[in-house]
Amino acid sequence: MSILKLFFFLISFQLMANSDFEKAEQLFQKGKFVEAKGLFENHLKSNPNHTKTLEYLGDIAGKEKNWDEAILYYKKIKSQFPKNADYHYKYGGAFGMKAKESNKFKALGMIDEIEQSFLTAAKLDVKHIDSRWALVMLYIELPGIVGGSETKAQKYADELMNLSKIDGYLAKGFIDEYFKRYAKAEVNLKKAHEIGNSKTTFQKLYDLYKNKLKQPQKAEELKKKFEK
Repeated sequence: MSILKLFFFLISFQLMANSDFEKAEQLFQKGKFVEAKGLFENHLKSNPNHTKTLEYLGDIAGKEKNWDEAILYYKKIKSQFPKNADYHYKYGGAFGMKAKESNKFKALGMIDEIEQSFLTAAKLDVKHIDSRWALVMLYIELPGIVGGSETKAQKYADELMNLSKIDGYLAKGFIDEYFKRYAKAEVNLKKAHEIGNSKTTFQKLYDLYKNKLKQPQKAEELKKKFEK
């Protein structure tokens, strides 16, 4: 093959690879994950270290609840970019979901990896909301003997409050609700809803009234007001 023909062949091959990625990205955005996965995998064959492709494949694996596969993809990209908070967060999240679906003995062996991933993400990005939420939930749900602590959870709820009042009040409401301090939870969730007036803030407060405080009238009043 002449140099010129080889050049055009390589250019053509690269254009096809780029086309696969673009099509896969469009399919992903439309929620067509099975079709997108095949094209992303084709693109990865010619671009084995393409970060965005690895991330998309990790995201798809997560949606399919294939946590081992998601962990492998996220591990690659966090190794490529060790100072990227999102990649550490996604890696820890995949590990966390795997732990939830594992038996208690196996889950205990994953706690350090999960915690360190979220802590690293929070340290790398002082404005990273998702990692702080993850730490709030982790420290509340873990037994004290393996590192669970309301004090630690409140620390990250306070950090969320500084970044976003809505997230801060929701986090504090989550903590109060977990410990069945429903009156305090109501105060925090009402403040979150007053500021945000979103589907999320409504649902959290509505659920508290209906299922925890057993106040269906308040729940319905809240629903009518929100729907208006």
